[in-house]
Amino acid sequence: MNNKYYSDENNEEWNDDEFKSKSEIKRELLELKELGRELISLPVKDLNKLNLTERLMDAVLKAQPMTHGAQKREIGRVGKLMVDEDYEQIQQNLKKIKQAHNGEVKQFHQLEQWRDELLAGDKEVMNVLVSTFEDLDIQYVRQLIRNAQKEDKQEKTPKSARLLFKYLQDQQANLADL
Repeated sequence: MNNKYYSDENNEEWNDDEFKSKSEIKRELLELKELGRELISLPVKDLNKLNLTERLMDAVLKAQPMTHGAQKREIGRVGKLMVDEDYEQIQQNLKKIKQAHNGEVKQFHQLEQWRDELLAGDKEVMNVLVSTFEDLDIQYVRQLIRNAQKEDKQEKTPKSARLLFKYLQDQQANLADL
C-alpha cells in the first residue's frame, strides 16, 4: 500500500508524533521568520549575548542596515538558517534579554518618579531613599532639590533636576554592584 500513513516496508502505522502536516511546517517556519525579525531588530551588544553561530550572526548583521524590501527577503533567509540552529535556546536567551531590559526600564521610571516627588516636596520619598541607598548624601540631595525648585521658579533649564536624577542613578548603580 502506497500511503503516507503506512510504512512501505512492513505495513505498520507510522507514529503520529513523527508526522507533521504541511500547515504545521508552515507555522513553524513563520515562527522562525518572526524570531529572525526580532533578531534583526536587536542591537549588536544584545546579539552577542545570544551565542549565535557565525553564519547566522553574519546574516543578521547583514540584514540590519537594509531597506524594508531587502530586509524582508533577508528575514526569510535568516529563518531558513535557523532551521539548523537550536532556536529554542535562542528564544529563551532572547526572552532573558527582554526581561532584563524591562527591569531596567522599570528602575528608570522608579527613579524618575522619586525625583519628581522629591521636587514636589514629598518628605516620605526622602525616607525611602535613605533606607534604600546606604551611601546617600542627604545634604547634597536637599541642595539639589532647593536649586531645582529655584530654577523652576526662575524658568531656567532644569540643570539641578538632571543632576538629582543622575545622582539617584549613580546610587542605584552602586547598589547593583554590591
